[in-house]
Amino acid sequence: MARTQQLMLSSDVGARLDELLSTRFGHAGFRPYQRDVCVAAAQGADVLLVMPTGAGKSLCYQMPGVAREGVTLVISPLIALMEDQATKLVQSGFRAERIHSGIPRERARAACRMYLDGTLDFLFIAPERMRVPGFPEMLGRRPPSLIAIDEAHCISAWGHDFRPDYRMLKHHLPLLGGAPIMALTATATPEVQEDIVRELGMKSERRFIHGFRRDNIAVEVCERTPKERLPAVAELLADPARRPAIVYAQARKTAEEVARALPAACKAESYHAGMLSRERERVQRAFLSGECDVVVATIAFGMGVDKADVRSVVHLSLPGSVEGYYQEIGRAGRDGLPSRAVLMQSFQDVKTHQFFFERDYPEVARLTEVTRLCTARRETRDTLLSRMDVDGDVLDKILEKLWMFGVVTEDLDGVLLVSETDFERAYTAQRSHRWQQTENMQRFAETAQCRMAALVMHFGDIDDARFRCGICDVCAPDKCIMQSFRGASQAEERVAAFVRAELRTQEGMSAGQMHRAVSERETVDRKLFDLVMRALVSRGEVRLAQDSFVKDGRTLIFHRLFLGPDANDAGAPLSITEKKNVLGATRARARDRKKAGPQASDAQGKSAKDALDAVQNAPLIAALRDFRKAEASRAKVPAFRILTDRVLFGIVERAPRSVDELCTVKGIGPSLANKYGKKILELIAAHPDI
Repeated sequence: MARTQQLMLSSDVGARLDELLSTRFGHAGFRPYQRDVCVAAAQGADVLLVMPTGAGKSLCYQMPGVAREGVTLVISPLIALMEDQATKLVQSGFRAERIHSGIPRERARAACRMYLDGTLDFLFIAPERMRVPGFPEMLGRRPPSLIAIDEAHCISAWGHDFRPDYRMLKHHLPLLGGAPIMALTATATPEVQEDIVRELGMKSERRFIHGFRRDNIAVEVCERTPKERLPAVAELLADPARRPAIVYAQARKTAEEVARALPAACKAESYHAGMLSRERERVQRAFLSGECDVVVATIAFGMGVDKADVRSVVHLSLPGSVEGYYQEIGRAGRDGLPSRAVLMQSFQDVKTHQFFFERDYPEVARLTEVTRLCTARRETRDTLLSRMDVDGDVLDKILEKLWMFGVVTEDLDGVLLVSETDFERAYTAQRSHRWQQTENMQRFAETAQCRMAALVMHFGDIDDARFRCGICDVCAPDKCIMQSFRGASQAEERVAAFVRAELRTQEGMSAGQMHRAVSERETVDRKLFDLVMRALVSRGEVRLAQDSFVKDGRTLIFHRLFLGPDANDAGAPLSITEKKNVLGATRARARDRKKAGPQASDAQGKSAKDALDAVQNAPLIAALRDFRKAEASRAKVPAFRILTDRVLFGIVERAPRSVDELCTVKGIGPSLANKYGKKILELIAAHPDI
């Protein structure tokens, strides 16, 4: 059915939606902004909706889908998210099904038949499903009435969670009969918004960018070294009023260690992508039911978890982007009651991000070297590894990037084929942007601006960014729970006096210019200067305004300084932020656990080359590679996109005999175990000599 035939042009659309809200969804009224979004989508417009976590985005596609009286196709990236939303719809009397790697094949086929028969209201699918041969064409035989693309920021190469399978949706959507598209996300900067609209081919789209301010979340950023963070979070969560809580850790191992180390009263559990799906579901249910007070998790936790009374969200290290950070703290205080987001960070976190950045985004010269080698002769992934001075994991990242940009493909023999594609400029821009996201997060952690105003401004709501929240560590330092305050030293008071005097004669100086001007009079390090600036901003004596300039193709952001509304009220001594002491008891617990000794090192920590030397004669490797090659051919992707060599070597070293044991292999998560576990275990059983 053509889009023009689908348009609901009746002036009574709003009344129809009001009726559905009450009779089918059981709500007395819309939340702010929802009604206008639903009207636009029900009338058949393409819609981009950027609305924070917990603001009710799901209803904004569910209600128009029902109003349009067809099947709504929902493309969603996480199984947990699909399961949660589909279950709630079924409980509300709607007909909803899902197709993902955790669903048995027969049930997936049954869902397809129900879709074609028109007996579904909603069908949830993962984006990877769209590259299964014949699947988009099957959907096109009965075009959906609405296509909802959740977590749409994954489409954008400029987003904080870019996924290639999302980027490929633009090639499949034309096969679905021209149904209107609704792209939904909680985290999209203006640049990402433009990319989403362009990549999805949205025509004359309606944009709704609303509600980023969260007036009940007090954001607090404190400096803590990695060793100080465990006792600090234990002290923080010892108070029952600060629970339930979500604690975000950067690594799976850290999540497990912190959960074990927290006091028993916290009833803490760990959660990460390396756990079996049934274990993750158990932890999620326990948290939602109140049996568990604290979940210590990687970023795998949170999407689709609708728990209204989360009082605290704690980050144990600097997140990789402001977008991801905002999405995660948005899981606190959905009931509207006072909540707190605490971020512990130090400069060491930036070094960690730099390590992973250099691994995940190799220099463009490395990519160019691979294309040159593959153009000169027939190369496979393994021959390249033997010829290049590069680790196997890094080579896989290089090939992944070249594949994403359409430069390299792989034939049935594993030979890498190179297309004449000018990718250098686009890749360099993407690489630069990714690092800038980390720099933006670091700048947010160090800012003396109101935390909520800084977040709102980041997403392009300039008007709302003028208002201070009144509850963050900058606006209300006396309310902090991880920091205490002291009177300013004589040196700090001199810096404050100089800044006041300088701004009365020259407003609009950048923070860097002001620091240099202060340092011309006496030596003042940047850390002391920033402490004084934060105190002046907190008092309302100084106002910060964000500005930017372009250098070497990069947009660099900085702050200009102006006199604040309370600039004439100077006189009272400044209060300077410093750390609160952690409890001796929590330090003792940390020492006790350290004495227990580290776990035995994992053999999988070897480089890919070392692992190859250890198992090169294992016949299982050949069988696993043949299996990987067949799967890659079926899915039309390079072999390393199925299983990397490191994962294959890990399978041989561990020789798992069950799905549980398979999930202990580094690189095998629940999704891969569900998808390939049965076949891998059969191959292992066929080689009993390993």
